[in-house]
Parts: sequence; structure tokens; C-alpha cells
Amino acid sequence: MTRQEMIAFKTNLKKAGERLITERIAVIKTAIDNAQEAANSEGKSSAGDKYETGRAMGHLQKDMYAHQQAENIRELDNLQKINTDIIYTAAQTGAFIRCTDHSFFIASGLGKQLIDDQSIFFLSPNAPLAKLLLHKKAGDRFLFNKQDTVILEVY
Repeated sequence: MTRQEMIAFKTNLKKAGERLITERIAVIKTAIDNAQEAANSEGKSSAGDKYETGRAMGHLQKDMYAHQQAENIRELDNLQKINTDIIYTAAQTGAFIRCTDHSFFIASGLGKQLIDDQSIFFLSPNAPLAKLLLHKKAGDRFLFNKQDTVILEVY
């Protein structure tokens, strides 16, 4: 793979990650709006505290979604800061690591994603596996899912 192809591949991964997080943000926004609407529409009841309990549950749900929203916005911001134009020789944030059986992109904690018919693990730079990979180079080995894994290339 040429240098330009490597950069284009990583840029494509970054854009796919941005799309996934943007979709999550939109879904959570709708959930926040629905929780607020549910809390607002909870009517007074003759059953005593049911009204207050329903409103409180709606607000708790909204707060939970707001926390998830903030996490996703932070994740998107961190992903957007990654420079995919750099070709790395050792694993670090922004690097793509191809191994014998798995591939990793250290950028954002999106888990296993299917990108262009390839399974790629999107790792947060703070994830334990990303920390294990840190500074490893092509030819290095590490234990992943109880299997000895060899790094084939890093870029």
C-alpha cells in the first residue's frame, strides 16, 4: 500500500467514525426530547405521588441521556482532532494496526465496526488494549483474546 493509500484509508476510517458518533448524537437528542416531553405531559393524578414520581423519572431519564450526549460530543471532538495524514511506525493515537487476525484503529471507542467489508476495532486511546498496543511496531507480538497476535503493519 502506498503512503497516499494509507492516508486515504485512515481518513476513510475517521470519517466512518465521525458518521457513527453523529448518528448516536442524533438518536440521543431524540431520546432527550422524548423524555422531556414525557415529563412535561405527566398529568396530575388522584393517586397521590404518581404525578411527582412520573415527572422525576422523566427528568432522571433526560439527565442520563444528557450525560450520554456529552460523552458522544466529547468523543466526536477528540476524533476530529486526529491527524490521519501522519504515517506512524509505532502504535499510538491516530495509528492503524493490522495484525494476523484483527485490525485496530486507535482513535475512538466505537468497538468492532465493519468498514469496506473489513472488521476493524475502533479503540479509544484510553482503552486497555490501546495502552497495551502503545509503541508496538510491525513484528511485535501481544496477547489478544488469549491468542498470541503478531502486528503485521502500523501506519
